[in-house]
Amino acid sequence: MMLQELRKEVYKCNLMLPENDLIKMTSGNVSGRDPETNLVVIKPSGIAYEELSPEAMVIVDLDGKVVEGELTPSIDTETHLVVYRARPDVFGMVHTHSPYATSFAVVNKPIPPMTTTCGLIGGGVPLGGFACFGGEAIGDEILRVIGSSRAVIMQSHGVFTIGNSAAQATRVAVEVEEMAKIAHFAMQIGTPIILTDEQIEEVSSGYQNNYGQKK
Repeated sequence: MMLQELRKEVYKCNLMLPENDLIKMTSGNVSGRDPETNLVVIKPSGIAYEELSPEAMVIVDLDGKVVEGELTPSIDTETHLVVYRARPDVFGMVHTHSPYATSFAVVNKPIPPMTTTCGLIGGGVPLGGFACFGGEAIGDEILRVIGSSRAVIMQSHGVFTIGNSAAQATRVAVEVEEMAKIAHFAMQIGTPIILTDEQIEEVSSGYQNNYGQKK
């Protein structure tokens, strides 16, 4: 079986979506790209999370051809592949319908950078225009608006995050929802303070250079 370690990582990251209340039922997906082969491991379409396993993950090439797997890959596979083809720095991608973040997308507002954890995301979360799910149009819109951020919310749809691994993209997806939740609560009681570009750069540098264990 190909890419066993990446299969395990993508499988574990997919399970983190319902564990963190980022999706319901069979929606959402995580993928990871192997840096040596450029093959992509992604969740199969419409399968309940409790029925997933590393072996159930589907491997596709960057053109969308199934290389290994018995199941149909996620309906969002083309969206992921558009991003992977255009962004050689991206090795993980996540899609969720997390409610607080998606509520911003529904009212057509980006998520502002209000907390220091925006340093993990790259600042606020920009808003992309409407595009129907299941094709390249969403991927094109993600690339148009995401800039230096690791996340974007798509109008009337949900959240897409990217990272240097499936694990990082999943961490970003969790942080996006947390930041959106805090923003929602803050807006109920007052006018939130938005971090400046200088503050965003400072906290981003802090996460990049000082956070976590150093090898």
